[in-house]
Amino acid sequence: MHIRTEFPYETRREDIRIPLPDGTRLYARVWRPETDEPVPALLEYLPYRLTDWTAPRDWQRHPWYAGHGYASVRVDVRGHGNSEGLPGDEYDARELADGVAVVEWLARQPWCDGGVGMFGISWGGFNSLQIAALAPEPLKAVVTVCSSDDRYDNDVHYMGSSVLAVDMHAWAATMLAFTARPPDPAYVGEEWRAMWLRRLESVEPYIHTWLAHQTRDEYWKHGSVCEDYGAIGAAVLAVGGWHDPYRDTVLRLVEHLPPERVRGLIGPWSHQYPDRGLPPGPAIGFLQETLRWWDHWLKGEDTGVMSEPLLRSWITDSHRPATSYDELPGRWVGDPAWPSPHVTPVSYAFGGAPVRVDSPQHTGLDAGRFFPFGNDADLPPDQRAEDAHSAAFDFAVPDDGPPLEILGRPEVTLRLRMDVPFGQAVARLCDVAPDGSSTLVTRGTLNLSAREGRDRVDAWPLGATQDVTFLLNGIGHSFPPGHRVRLAVSSAYWPWIWPQADSVGFTVDPQGSSLRLPVRERTADAITFGPPEQSAPLGVVSPAPLDEPRPERLVIRDVAKGEWRLEVDPRYGGTRVYPDGLEFTEDALETYTIEEGDPQSARTRSDWTIRLHRPELGWDVTITTRSEIRCDAADFLTSDEVVCRDGGEVVFHRTWEKKIPRTAG
Repeated sequence: MHIRTEFPYETRREDIRIPLPDGTRLYARVWRPETDEPVPALLEYLPYRLTDWTAPRDWQRHPWYAGHGYASVRVDVRGHGNSEGLPGDEYDARELADGVAVVEWLARQPWCDGGVGMFGISWGGFNSLQIAALAPEPLKAVVTVCSSDDRYDNDVHYMGSSVLAVDMHAWAATMLAFTARPPDPAYVGEEWRAMWLRRLESVEPYIHTWLAHQTRDEYWKHGSVCEDYGAIGAAVLAVGGWHDPYRDTVLRLVEHLPPERVRGLIGPWSHQYPDRGLPPGPAIGFLQETLRWWDHWLKGEDTGVMSEPLLRSWITDSHRPATSYDELPGRWVGDPAWPSPHVTPVSYAFGGAPVRVDSPQHTGLDAGRFFPFGNDADLPPDQRAEDAHSAAFDFAVPDDGPPLEILGRPEVTLRLRMDVPFGQAVARLCDVAPDGSSTLVTRGTLNLSAREGRDRVDAWPLGATQDVTFLLNGIGHSFPPGHRVRLAVSSAYWPWIWPQADSVGFTVDPQGSSLRLPVRERTADAITFGPPEQSAPLGVVSPAPLDEPRPERLVIRDVAKGEWRLEVDPRYGGTRVYPDGLEFTEDALETYTIEEGDPQSARTRSDWTIRLHRPELGWDVTITTRSEIRCDAADFLTSDEVVCRDGGEVVFHRTWEKKIPRTAG
């Protein structure tokens, strides 16, 4: 990583409060170039606490943009960090209206030339698209990274209309722990405690709302820009990674937005900015690439960025299964349109006799992390154990032919017979080497009650045979000669997919089943990127722990009981000491438990502990949370608890218990 210290402009930084129309003030940090001329503004707007949680990341990019002639602004959402007001649901109408007001306020400042861009990863990428769909006049361009255009079927809540046990639960628990954190007295003064208590009284676990909407209804349509791509007036650079769950959004955006104002970029990355150098790489000079975008759309300079192919993507070469890779082998390719003229769908028919699929409920423990962040245990290990719990259909890549390269979303058609009204089908595409090792390439799932549409529930006619078709997640991959393409079908995928209450599997009839691959012809592409660079780091110190860290992903089996437990340490924070004196400690443990023969035994739990300490102020705050989900045949049963302490005093303690009917999940 090249750390840049010299820029075209000297810069200044100041913390300000941005007034909203209702009088609420949002906390903001502004980096600006030292110039008398007004410049465009760039906005990153999210709830993740700019004075502590995202501060190290913010320092890598906001000063860099300021040094290149932009006012780069980081703003905390209402009710989070040091912003005033009360927290709401994610991406609610108030958050987006506030975002529009911030864009318009920035455009009016004397140091801004009236042009505004928005950027962000994950939450900040989501609301960049959502605010662009509201079309505030000053917003000219967006860079959205690892975000989604579909809040229902391409977010943390549902996948193929099945409940995402692993992240529906984990993210709701994470956000409960986030919203319970206080403002920082070093920035808001003595008012911090009163602000904190008002926030805590308004907190409601997100899981209550998310589980109450198990089909694609109006709740999920709000904030899903796929409902009306034409509403987006700003130019969009959409960025994703093949190991990020949101990557299909890039493919949809380059397909549906006008080609004269959209470009797509998909690399081998996880849920991270592409310049950070976290596994898997290779990293690229992403800040330089975004500068080309901003200079074109906000300064009117001819940077050549719109002469790039509509979609630039990474085709990964075949590789051994592993849970982490510093860099993946492969190459960059460019496609002038999407769907691409270089890609041809090719169908592969299954063969053989009907196969009964009744996977053990712990099938899926080797799925890897839903949100890879670049940690050692993120990616799926060898899939042979998972394949053994599935019906596997193999297709040979001829020894004497070229590699089989795919780019896009594979499609699976399954002819199924099922004797119960509800179930789910999971399909994994694997690259099987001559030695039998199986590397996961991509996957997809379908809640079988959603086979006629994500907005409805249609029970399966008992004993009936029907065809179902669904897409797998997008991928760019090269299968070499002598390898086998494997499509593995299972009826369970814990803890990614919450099992249906009476799930007993199904029978696959190969005669009506097929795999459709997006086969890409090999082209000669000359796509390159500069090396990654960032501005100087903030200087946060992470003390080495005294104890041996626990494993990131630990599987525990009770042989006599037939119970499997997955313990996950998400490795979000640990302990950090900031240059301003803040001591910050964060610890989380997620647990996913199931009995191999009982789908109703599924249960999840997350425990969080956060400490914020400023010795010079005598400020010492601790937040602990517990979040659990269980189920029976009829309902999800959720339990959440928050305990907040100021020093040794408990200032807030609340428990929520809720029963939510299983209408589709």
